[in-house]
Order: sequence, then structure tokens, then C-alpha cells
Amino acid sequence: MSKPKKIKRDTDGIVYSTEPNFAFENLFEKLDLDNALKPNQQKLNIRMENKGRGGKTATLIEGFHGSEEELKDLEKKLKTHCGTGGSIVDGEILIQGDQRKKVMDFLQKLGYKTNKAI
Repeated sequence: MSKPKKIKRDTDGIVYSTEPNFAFENLFEKLDLDNALKPNQQKLNIRMENKGRGGKTATLIEGFHGSEEELKDLEKKLKTHCGTGGSIVDGEILIQGDQRKKVMDFLQKLGYKTNKAI
């Protein structure tokens, strides 16, 4: 027989509250998701990096402001467009290989402002 999976409640790091009327649901009501920046209001930095990666090259996109779902969606679109793998590391999108030109052109088509690909 396998062990039942533990149900993990997302408490955003809160362990204890002294407020008598505190509820975890109130945390999510306080988030203002309507104020997320639109693509034309964001400037994304694109850079290539190979230090600490065993000599392998990676393209990093940083400076995205939005929800985690939007970040994952953008990462998926970039991986598909470049035809390569990638991931999200510390809020930055990592695309395998030197894809700076492709990434910059694609992001500009989506309406994002980008720095000059370094």
C-alpha cells in the first residue's frame, strides 16, 4: 500500500498570526493582479551567460513583471519559438543556447521593450 499524499496548503510563509480574524484567504484578496504591467510597459534584459553552467551557453531574460502563470506562459512560448529547452530560475527565463537575436525579435513582436542583445 502506498502512503497517502500530504496536502500542502500554500500559506505564503506564514506560520502564526495573532490577529483574531485572520484567514489565509485574505492574503489572496490583498493581491492586486489588475495592476500587472502590460508588455509595452516592460523592458526585459536579454543576456548570454555560460559561467557556472559547465561551459554550456544559456540566454537569460530578466525584468519580467507579472504573475507566475504569465511568466510560465512566456517561457513556454519562447522555448517553442526557439525550438530548444529552458526553464525558470529565480524569476528569470533561461533558454538553452545563444538565442539572443531570436528571443529579442520574438519579444518585440509581442510588444515588450528589450535592451540591445549583449
